[in-house]
Amino acid sequence: MENINSNLVGLTDSEVQKRIDEGKVNISTNIKTKSIKRIFCDNIFTLFNLINVILLAALIFVGSHKNMLFIGVVIANIIIGIVQEIRSKISVDKLTILSEKKINVLRNGKIAEISKDEIVLDDILVLSRGSQIPADCIVCDGNCRVNESLLTGESNLIEKNVGDELLSGSFIAAGKCYAQAVKVGADCYAAKINNEAKYIKKVNSQIMESFNFIIKICTFVLFPIGIAFFIRQFTLPDATLQSAVISTVASLVGMIPKGMILLTSSVLAVSIIRLSSKKVLVQEMYCIETLARVDVLCLDKTGTLTTDEMTVTGVIPFGADENKIKKALSSIVKASDELNATLYALRDYSDSVSPYECSKFCDFSSETKWSGGTFENGKTYIVGATECILKSREKYSEVYSEIEKINQTVRILVLTESDSEPDKDSLPDDLKPLALILIKDKLRDNVNETVKYFKEQGVTLKVISGDSVKTVKNIAIDTGIEGAENAIDMSTVTTDEELEDAAERCNVFGRVTPAQKKKLVVALKKHGHSVAMTGDGVNDVLALKEADCSVAMASGSDAARNVSQLVLVNNDFGAMPSVVAEGRRTINNLERSSALYLVKTIYSVILSIFFIFFRTGYPFEPIQLTLVGALTVGLPSFVLALQPNKDIVKGNFTVNIIARSLPTAFCISADTILLAILKYMTDMSQAQFSTLCVYLTAFSCMLLVIRLSIPFNPLRAVMVIGCSAGIIIGSIFFGGLFSLAPLTFENIILLVIFAAGTFVVFNILYNIAQHYIEKFKKESHLKLTAKRNANKQKR
Repeated sequence: MENINSNLVGLTDSEVQKRIDEGKVNISTNIKTKSIKRIFCDNIFTLFNLINVILLAALIFVGSHKNMLFIGVVIANIIIGIVQEIRSKISVDKLTILSEKKINVLRNGKIAEISKDEIVLDDILVLSRGSQIPADCIVCDGNCRVNESLLTGESNLIEKNVGDELLSGSFIAAGKCYAQAVKVGADCYAAKINNEAKYIKKVNSQIMESFNFIIKICTFVLFPIGIAFFIRQFTLPDATLQSAVISTVASLVGMIPKGMILLTSSVLAVSIIRLSSKKVLVQEMYCIETLARVDVLCLDKTGTLTTDEMTVTGVIPFGADENKIKKALSSIVKASDELNATLYALRDYSDSVSPYECSKFCDFSSETKWSGGTFENGKTYIVGATECILKSREKYSEVYSEIEKINQTVRILVLTESDSEPDKDSLPDDLKPLALILIKDKLRDNVNETVKYFKEQGVTLKVISGDSVKTVKNIAIDTGIEGAENAIDMSTVTTDEELEDAAERCNVFGRVTPAQKKKLVVALKKHGHSVAMTGDGVNDVLALKEADCSVAMASGSDAARNVSQLVLVNNDFGAMPSVVAEGRRTINNLERSSALYLVKTIYSVILSIFFIFFRTGYPFEPIQLTLVGALTVGLPSFVLALQPNKDIVKGNFTVNIIARSLPTAFCISADTILLAILKYMTDMSQAQFSTLCVYLTAFSCMLLVIRLSIPFNPLRAVMVIGCSAGIIIGSIFFGGLFSLAPLTFENIILLVIFAAGTFVVFNILYNIAQHYIEKFKKESHLKLTAKRNANKQKR
């Protein structure tokens, strides 16, 4: 705590306690993660679980108890899903607390740091640039400019003075004020509108779209096929209610890809837990996938490529002595309401001299790019970006000539003097340059390695900064950004057409306004790119909201963290390769594993339709599908989904999983239909027919597991051997439990012939499918490469 120069004293401890007792506390109504109750409900009360319960009830009604074993798999899936989501919730909640910024409030005449949930009614909040307003307030001292874009969608800054209202959810873009909380908790403006209404952003996820499509198809065909199938099975010769119910349940259980949804949520939950161990907070689950697919990564210079530390490396005076320069800088620093990295550097440089008292001051803003004021010596001192202060190059040719001579990777500020007072929206006309101040940004330790990683992975890096073009260009060159030598000054870009051309043609942008940052992201998306954006300041918020995947630094502004899907808790850009690698592992492995689940769905639909028209009993019972599914789908899918995989994500998720599943589904369907025809033409019993179909189904699924496991490692090899052994042991020692009949010599010969044919046909079809998958991926990659090469030639 520290004393504050203000007549305001804030609430006393007794007044705070009274309001807490009355429930007038700013407890957040927005849940960062699901509650435990919600996790249980979401995993238990699903459409597919309801269907499984109905099927279970049907089996209980007809007394077929052993076929109810499939419900054990359903229960296991529910438990796994709940456990993984709770583990993920715990990890996210811990990181959320770790990355949450404190709020400064006045209590007992002193500044205290508290969490936003500890604010009570009538608290006096100390708000400055970058602060997100946590409760509805009234300004009681000072003034500021507020960005309400998170609430209204408008990016214009609104002037707020004493007596004006500050709405929760907006943030301070410039200035400093003391504001009294007049509404807290559920009474706040932000709490009265839904988060999604405040910030609607469609999740860009091929996985989600794919699964939603599959679920819709399954739901659409499930009921009509199920009813027609039951009627057909019940009207067969020698059919009973029990046999018809068992066959129908087996048919419908096979159609439901319940494990695929569980697999996805579990694998994503594991990814969140893994990333949390690397101090990466995932605020939107599917953004892991989105980031792995991006081909353009937009970087804010400050806080991403560089640290927040700066130092003055040189001063170029224009007739002013060192003492005068330091005196002016010291005065500006003291008068500033908020010290950022630049002002800290100026303070360290000028702290040896005493400052002047200030009579009028204008704080820095992203739009004006300068700050300064009028002081007791009657002079006005302004410091900031040269081109924003000294706009006439002809009038100030000496200054611009000196700037052209500077070849260092530095940020260049100009210090000016005037006899007139400044206005927030305009500068005095009689500005006289005193000095150029050279400030050096400190590069992050591992930034070069990180930039190199993204270049190797085919991701185009674009640096978008509000700093001078020369500064941004030099830092981009130092970090190895491709195309840095062709940096563009966005202050010279006046039309949307020019901006769209620059977005595709250039990789380094200087003097970018917050609105232009957003427009650049929009332009890149318009050109077909998947765009990620990193940032930490209030000037990055609009672009972060627009990007397909947004990444914020925890040390940045509340507003940037609020709209971002990922937060780097350690503020380390070097963590990004880990996030991308985790996303690639997740997507590529889910793509492989999901094919296993889709096989069962496809062949179940095909065979159910076939047996509606073919007069013979359905070959499968639920207990048999439980055996085959557990050892050729369930266990292998989880093992494969959690394996290392750093391959670049290519192609369409839905197309890839369907293409990989079709060869196996075709073989199973063909084998079963041919055996059904053979049964109809011979004296083969229903039990022998069923047993042959089960063995061939297990064999076909294991062929897919083997192909998906290539290249083998010890774990995959053990998994394949273990699953194969499990099927053999189950068939030999538990044949009665799984309704498997002994096979005659003729049956065994038939099984060998069908298995050999299946082996040949499957591998031919799988090779064809893999060829088309790789061809499609290659064509997509070549188109992207050609596009990038064309852009390089333009540059």
